Amino acid sequence: MNRKKLQKLTDTLTKNCKHFNTYEVNCLVNLFYTLVGQVAERPGVVVGLDRNAFRNILHVTFGMTDDMIMDRVFRGFDKDNDGWVNVAEWINGLSLFLRGSLEEKMKYCFDVFDLNGDGFISKEEMFHMLKNSLLKQPSEEDPDEGIKDLVEITLKKMDYDHDGKLSFADYEQAVREETLLLEAFGPCLPDPKQAKLEEHGLCYLDEGLTRTRKDELQFGGLKYILSGY
Repeated sequence: MNRKKLQKLTDTLTKNCKHFNTYEVNCLVNLFYTLVGQVAERPGVVVGLDRNAFRNILHVTFGMTDDMIMDRVFRGFDKDNDGWVNVAEWINGLSLFLRGSLEEKMKYCFDVFDLNGDGFISKEEMFHMLKNSLLKQPSEEDPDEGIKDLVEITLKKMDYDHDGKLSFADYEQAVREETLLLEAFGPCLPDPKQAKLEEHGLCYLDEGLTRTRKDELQFGGLKYILSGY
């Protein structure tokens, strides 16, 4: 992409981005095209990060390991549900992911945890997410029973209208009273220390160094932005 097109794209994305300035958007756009590689230059090919590439970024850069949660995070970024994270989805997704307000993060996390998209977090969904995120203890004869108990404890804490499932209103009230409950069913946000964009890291990207030694630096750019805290 030539400089003129890049500037026009950056300006457009910045207008629609709540938490990044023009400089930061420019650097993250450069990083996006470094990650998608030569695909960007082939006509007729979708320019974006597929599910596997995106999950790899979540794992390598943010340390996520839960396949179910990573899949839901991908769906949270892929707003048009076409199976690819395009450059606009990349910028807007990272804006919320790294710098979103509590209100934005509550909506995002609730959508991640609402596995079937029906507007509620059911007992079954809680069970599956907690089973995936908790380490099994060798001494436990039936770990599922312990998880079921945990689901009941969670409902007692968060189900304010006592209907046996969590609505967004239940979840929001619980999180406002105790923010640690934001990721009650699994880590779907970066560590707060990672979620700060470092100015000299952005300069590092802006100088184009991620375009050299691509294999080594493919995920290094974003990690560098988030390092130093």
